[in-house]
Amino acid sequence: MFSIEHEFDATIVTLVDEGEAPLQEDVILHGFAECITVEQYDPREDRVHKVTLSITQMRDLAEAINLPEGVYRRPEEEQ
Repeated sequence: MFSIEHEFDATIVTLVDEGEAPLQEDVILHGFAECITVEQYDPREDRVHKVTLSITQMRDLAEAINLPEGVYRRPEEEQ
């Protein structure tokens, strides 16, 4: 399950793990004009881990999920 919320400066997507136990904590993505942040609470450390991706990195990640093993480079006009 996931939710999408549009705020003034960001789009927030929350991914909820509904599978079988053991379940993972929610993953929260904040989409800004210049970057995407990915956050997840870690109960073992009692803190939130945060990763920041550029828009290009996020685009590459989304595309990579459906590609076979290999090394890829986006054509210059698409970067």
